Amino acid sequence: MKKYTLQKSPFVVPTTDGKLIEEHHGLASTNNPDISIAHMIAPAGWSEPFQTPEFEEYTYIISGKKQFIIEDEVLVLEAGQSIKIEKNTRVQYYNPFESPCEYIAICTPAFDFNKVHREEA
Repeated sequence: MKKYTLQKSPFVVPTTDGKLIEEHHGLASTNNPDISIAHMIAPAGWSEPFQTPEFEEYTYIISGKKQFIIEDEVLVLEAGQSIKIEKNTRVQYYNPFESPCEYIAICTPAFDFNKVHREEA
């Protein structure tokens, strides 16, 4: 039995907002409830509603910029920067900039749409 899992074809999460989500490991791709690792590209002008997830989320910016509203604080991360957001924290993700933002997102435990608790727009 091999002691590794090689991911050659991540699960592409269907979206309606132009965002690319390629989950390499997690519930949708490898049925792993402990962690999700996804490559993402948020197009210019993209945003999500506020949410209060039941998981920690780490974000590493590869290129571009991404805005975060965490509780009442506005932060902008640029390429090479990263952030960890604690579970049960109210947050909004937004790309108000003119260029796409490419990043890696890691959630522990794994991202679960039933545990993200998005607010109605």
